[in-house]
Amino acid sequence: MEDKRISEFSIYDPATEKTIFSDTSITYVIPLYQRAFAWEDKEIVQLIDDINDFDNNNGSSYYLGAVIVSKDGNRYEVIDGQQRLTALFLLLNYLGLPMERVLSFECRKKSDYTLQMIVNDKVLSIDDIDDSLLNGKKIIENEFGKYTDYEKEAFINKLSSVKIYRIEVPENTDLNHYFEIMNTRGEQLEQQDILKAQLMSYLDNSYMATFSKIWDACSDMTGYVQMHFDTDIRAEIFGSEWEYEPNCKIKIHDRSNSGKSIKDIIDPKFVVDHKSIIADSDDRVRFESIITFPYFLLHVLKIYVWTNEIEAHINELLDDKKLSDTFTSVIEEGTKNGTPLDKATFSRGFVKCLLKCRFLFDKYIVKREFVNDDSDGNWSIKAFHSSGQQSKKKPYYSNSYIGVKGEWKQTYDARHRRVLMLQSLLRVSYTSPKIMHWITELMKWLYIDTNRDDMSRFEAVIEEYICFGAESNANGSVTVKDYLDAGDYDMGVNTPHLVFNYLDYLLWKRDQSKYSNFVFEFRNSVEHWYPQHPSEGTFEQWASDAGVNNFGNLCIIQRNVNSKFSNMSPESKQSTFEDMISKGSIKLRIMAEIVRDMIHDGINPNKEWKENTYITHGNEMLEILKNACGF
Repeated sequence: MEDKRISEFSIYDPATEKTIFSDTSITYVIPLYQRAFAWEDKEIVQLIDDINDFDNNNGSSYYLGAVIVSKDGNRYEVIDGQQRLTALFLLLNYLGLPMERVLSFECRKKSDYTLQMIVNDKVLSIDDIDDSLLNGKKIIENEFGKYTDYEKEAFINKLSSVKIYRIEVPENTDLNHYFEIMNTRGEQLEQQDILKAQLMSYLDNSYMATFSKIWDACSDMTGYVQMHFDTDIRAEIFGSEWEYEPNCKIKIHDRSNSGKSIKDIIDPKFVVDHKSIIADSDDRVRFESIITFPYFLLHVLKIYVWTNEIEAHINELLDDKKLSDTFTSVIEEGTKNGTPLDKATFSRGFVKCLLKCRFLFDKYIVKREFVNDDSDGNWSIKAFHSSGQQSKKKPYYSNSYIGVKGEWKQTYDARHRRVLMLQSLLRVSYTSPKIMHWITELMKWLYIDTNRDDMSRFEAVIEEYICFGAESNANGSVTVKDYLDAGDYDMGVNTPHLVFNYLDYLLWKRDQSKYSNFVFEFRNSVEHWYPQHPSEGTFEQWASDAGVNNFGNLCIIQRNVNSKFSNMSPESKQSTFEDMISKGSIKLRIMAEIVRDMIHDGINPNKEWKENTYITHGNEMLEILKNACGF
């Protein structure tokens, strides 16, 4: 018998021109005990990317998951899935699809008011807004600002194949017990576990233990890979000090039944065993990787294929949802010197490449480091070392050596600082792991450049990628050269974040003492210094779109300050947000300095900025970018 408590909906039905929010006979209510809307760039962009990457040409459906509700008449209290549901409401509203105001927030007047104003496309009163909802709206606007009209229409077309379940909990359900169950779910089998079993199935029993130990150690992306091996194996692989490039010829003896077949892992009773990874210290939670293991595997696959001159097609887009398919395509269809790949050779070679790549990744690629009670963390590129003897040996960390043998410490310390800034620049510019091609390119260089006594070229390699991209992969990532070549400096909020961030790096590099407190953060909102839509009746609106959207009038800020920042005049911004500006983008700081100097000299900063200063400032900033990229 069909369970009427489970309903399946298309996000959008073009035949009836209805969406999941078109039915006015029902209301979705976000109860007060649920946390407020909290999705940011990562989650919202991931939702958009997942829908956009779905291939709907074969008539299949893409399931976004379920919204769990408690039904009371025509009122549906959302008890699980409210973040996704609210994001979908903002998304469909932006796309202009048919919908009604059927989503509300219980006892949250600011949230309800903000949602109503977003639907009605009204200017919001600063004191009455829910910043998180407004930020969600801005994230969607900025993301679709990169789409052509054709791409946007294709996205809307895909929504007809995107499904969501609405599941009603039985009447009189104990919601406290429900939440307890939801919060104690067991781990699900992931693609990386299936891939591991697939690659191990090509090996004979003598190498399975080695493969399994290396894979398991690399799969834990916290801390450094050395600490994920047993102490005796650690010394054999990384030397007595645990800090040298790995000996991939090591043979690890099987101490447990590590080798699992695909048949084993699809058995309903199979449990993913993560206990075989051993760490000696809690220090490993001190470091946070910028990517997850499935994405790391995709980077390593590209490096392995490239360094071994394997002829195989790999999609440029890094997609963790196609992890198994990507590997299978290479293994089944790839060739070397015109000959099909030997699967056992591929597996053995890949796991050696995996271990070396992980060692280099840990040592030379930026990560987030948390020390003491710091909850925000700092950017870090550090090397793993050990001190003490035998059982008392402990790890410690120091800045990775990015220098030339024999040069002054002050020189290579300065280079390390620049490399750290450049990599953190890339991290905050490319927020989606699907387009972090820069990691592949830097890892390629590190993998083949075995002279660790001369790392002077590393800095130049990073800057070349920022300016020009990589010749070896046409990945579609916008470079600074692309922006300068196009010559369109009136792009407004669609100006690539990379351009602002690289300019900030160049400004920092010119005067490091003045900007010693500058760090790259996720400043993901491009804003107008002289606003596009001034607060009503306060000062003159800029008549020329070309002027207001010019690079000289633009800045990049953190999205959480956007709602209070956007409609003020340059003079008001400079005085009201002095503290935020002093820690913000360097271009933003310079703009504020210009306004402050004009006030000091008795010049009307708003009028002067709009008429002349934005052009002068913009040309100066663009000239710095052009010089750096050799224009």
